[in-house]
Amino acid sequence: MVRKSHSHAVFPTPGHDHARCESDGLKHAEAICAARRERLTPIRRRVLEALLASHQPLGAYELIDRLAKGGARPAPITIYRALDFLRAQGLVHRIESRNAFIACVHNHESGDPVVFLICEKCGAVGEAASAAVADTIRTASRTAGFTPKTPVIEISGVCAHCKAA
Repeated sequence: MVRKSHSHAVFPTPGHDHARCESDGLKHAEAICAARRERLTPIRRRVLEALLASHQPLGAYELIDRLAKGGARPAPITIYRALDFLRAQGLVHRIESRNAFIACVHNHESGDPVVFLICEKCGAVGEAASAAVADTIRTASRTAGFTPKTPVIEISGVCAHCKAA
């Protein structure tokens, strides 16, 4: 059974109000940073805004190109530092199979594994939570005497929107 976090669909509909989606994501980030007394500096904010601009993962150099359109071209180390901060706060995930990053508006306080559903047609990434997957990973880890650090599962396929098109 797949749970929907915060009543968001795993894959937003193609015609959804993306401006609201971006605004909600930024408000979420501001609230997280305020609660933790962390600074969402201008460059961190710009990196997050670039990631919130779509539901597709972006590589560091794609982020540099997007940010360069609005002014000076940021150095790669600047982008990687911003991404490290955003990842540490749980505001961004790394999609290992794509060597790219995606904004996250979900709370991961429980330590349950993150399941990414990656559409091979449109490139969108959905984030799903599954109690059954979490239980299986916990049981397998405990049986092996293993403590998972970052349980992430990436599954490639075709989203329902692309399948219907």
